[in-house]
Amino acid sequence: MTAAEVVEAAAPPVPDSFVRVRGAREHNLRDVDVDVPRDELVAFTGVSGSGKSSLAFGTIYAEAQRRYFESVAPYARRLLNQAGVPQVDDITGLPPAVALQQRRGAPSSRSTVGTLTTLSNSLRMLFSRAGSYPPDATGVLDSDWFSPNTAVGACRECSGLGSVHEVTEQTLVPDPSLSIRDRAVAAWPGAWHGQNLRDILVTLGHDIDRPWQDLPQEERDWILFTDEQPTVDIRPDRAAVQADYTYRGTFSSARRHVLHTLANSTSPAMRERALRHVQTVDCPVCNGARLRPEALAVTFAGRTIAELARLPVNELAAVLLHTAELTDPDAAWLSSESGETTEVAVRIARDLRERIMVLEELGLGYLSLDRTTTTLSPGEMQRLRLATQLRAGLFGVVYVLDEPSAGLHPADAEPLLEVLDRLKKSGNSLFVVEHDLDVVRRADWVVDVGPGAGQYGGRVLYSGPVDRLAGVDESVTRRFLFGEERPPVRPARQPCGWLHLRGITRHNLRDVDADVPLGVFTAVTGVSGSGKSTLVTQVLADVVARRLGVRSAEDDDTGEDGPDAGMAVEAEGVEAFDRLVRVDQKPIGRTPRSNLATYTGMFDAVRKLFAGTEEARRRGYTAGRFSFNVAGGRCETCQGEGFVAVELLFLPGTYAPCPTCHGARYNPETLAVTWHGKNIAEVLALTVDEAAEFLAEVPAAARSLTTLQEVGLGYLRLGQPATELSGGEAQRIKLATELQRGRRGHALYVLDEPTTGLHPADVALLLRQLHRLVDQGNTVVAVEHEMDVVVSADWVIDLGPGGGDAGGRIVAVGPPAEVARTEGSRTAPYLAARLARAR
Repeated sequence: MTAAEVVEAAAPPVPDSFVRVRGAREHNLRDVDVDVPRDELVAFTGVSGSGKSSLAFGTIYAEAQRRYFESVAPYARRLLNQAGVPQVDDITGLPPAVALQQRRGAPSSRSTVGTLTTLSNSLRMLFSRAGSYPPDATGVLDSDWFSPNTAVGACRECSGLGSVHEVTEQTLVPDPSLSIRDRAVAAWPGAWHGQNLRDILVTLGHDIDRPWQDLPQEERDWILFTDEQPTVDIRPDRAAVQADYTYRGTFSSARRHVLHTLANSTSPAMRERALRHVQTVDCPVCNGARLRPEALAVTFAGRTIAELARLPVNELAAVLLHTAELTDPDAAWLSSESGETTEVAVRIARDLRERIMVLEELGLGYLSLDRTTTTLSPGEMQRLRLATQLRAGLFGVVYVLDEPSAGLHPADAEPLLEVLDRLKKSGNSLFVVEHDLDVVRRADWVVDVGPGAGQYGGRVLYSGPVDRLAGVDESVTRRFLFGEERPPVRPARQPCGWLHLRGITRHNLRDVDADVPLGVFTAVTGVSGSGKSTLVTQVLADVVARRLGVRSAEDDDTGEDGPDAGMAVEAEGVEAFDRLVRVDQKPIGRTPRSNLATYTGMFDAVRKLFAGTEEARRRGYTAGRFSFNVAGGRCETCQGEGFVAVELLFLPGTYAPCPTCHGARYNPETLAVTWHGKNIAEVLALTVDEAAEFLAEVPAAARSLTTLQEVGLGYLRLGQPATELSGGEAQRIKLATELQRGRRGHALYVLDEPTTGLHPADVALLLRQLHRLVDQGNTVVAVEHEMDVVVSADWVIDLGPGGGDAGGRIVAVGPPAEVARTEGSRTAPYLAARLARAR
């Protein structure tokens, strides 16, 4: 053996630089083996539903999390939110992992930018320890006093929400020219209750045939707002009622009825109807500040904590500058009566400024700490979580990111890529599930999964350097990545009319006038924070909703965001619409009991189909027997869920298939009924493509299935739980459900970033359906960043030029080619480049 061979044999083995996955079978993955390099930016690509998230998150991240939790005490594991144990044979070379996912949980008006980034905690500590207290203050307030989410800090009047529901004569009586008999008091329910109330008012001596506006104010106030509840004997003046018939009736004022319904009703429909007759206004006690007077009496730099929380964070950093730059805080404190120059104040101010600088680097300087997370786009949420990780300064970690470019204008993508590059240079690995082809081109490595979705995907078609993907014929991503296929540029349609909005003042929109064309597809563009979603999903949708008498976007009981968006907006042309349809990415259900078949309504047709079989009629089974949500036909062991919770002492609980029905959800008697050889559970297990063939002779089901195929969801199972669907899948299900109805009339379709979570191939399918809606005589307005969608639109409204206070103005309008030539528009260069590639 030579000297060199001896040295080589004695040297320690070179560490493997790959994460090696063997036998991955999570969800639709087909026994996948793949090697992914560490310390690189790796893009996981493939059409929606191909299995890339199952590989990156469901397998790699889930296994890293499982291994970490094995080091945690068994009792503590029960308190942690854990992913399931992945279906995989082995993974080697796996470092610790951090996941940044597109979370789409239940909205909360109490979650804000400040709470998400924990900047609010530091700001509260600054006021508690270094704020200027009034002379009559009895002592230093604990930091909890400065939080609206605590019992000691929240305003008592609004419980820390900053707004209250107000019932007024205008909300209760929308048309004062009507009489009570003609239902002037719209807040009262119809049918028997409405007639009963009219009979009571007649007995009490009120005129129910006189126009409401002609009644004395005192009488109107009593009918609407009295707290009295007189009970009277009533003899209705009706021909169908015997002359000697009487009954006892109790009067309830309109306000009492509305408030009682909101406080006690468990019916979502009744609560929604009651909410139409209230308006949300700033709390009269705290004026929207959400805090108690004691907390609002403390100031820093001459401002209350509520005032600082309302500032864009870049302005907040400027306010903190004086304190943060003190070099000798002790000397400054000796010559000052304020705690703003103490060592504590300096340290907290410096920490706040450093953390805010990270937000500014990510283009989020326009956000304020009190901005609720329910108003943030997925891209803004993702970047806020990235900012937290940049401050953490971790080394040797795998960051698994879910579409970090989602919701980003092309101009905002560059700062994001710089941040990702910083994380990589710090010694970390970046595994990114991504559809943005510009991000994919910047990657060091690509893992392409497919070729199709669901059962048609689940294979790794390619794993290697990005440029070599061009040689993989099976890859759908390849065709779009290398310019072989792009959605076509369509000739622009001409508007059939206009909706004019005047005096829009909302968030950063200040006295803006907007003209929305009717009968065409309009794309609303602009950088993040420019005001796009405010204009479309809040103002425009709210104005149309109120005209149609339906629930507006903000008419909920969370109290978020204060007064309604469209209240003070002048609108002309709203009467052109018969319906308002919002197509968003919110889940179609929050429990596994809601699924594709139940949401689209096709399950009703399927249950009737089974109820009509000879065997079902012989047994006396109705359609209700074939529902897994009610007793009778369902498996009672699992209550129709198909699985049971298994509690393990000192170990995390888990779920297992029901030992009785083995996941079928139904009892044996119900499963004994078949149609064309399949029972109801087997039908629910079919994919949309399979069901389209199996149920082709059932018109009600076939129509739903065809539209689901047209939007690219043929791979989903009919019984696929709502909790397993992505935001993009949920959005397309909603769109397909609307398309299958085939309603006539002129509807306004409002979409907020409809391409989020969609592969370019799926974007092409979505565009086809949106144009189909317009061809049917509807108006489509979509907030969008994807230039392939914008060039396909008939009209573009571009907001900006920047975000926050630097935006909120309409900088360009017109067909895409015209907007592409507009100076001062940050969208124009990207739109022009896309148009050039299409020629």
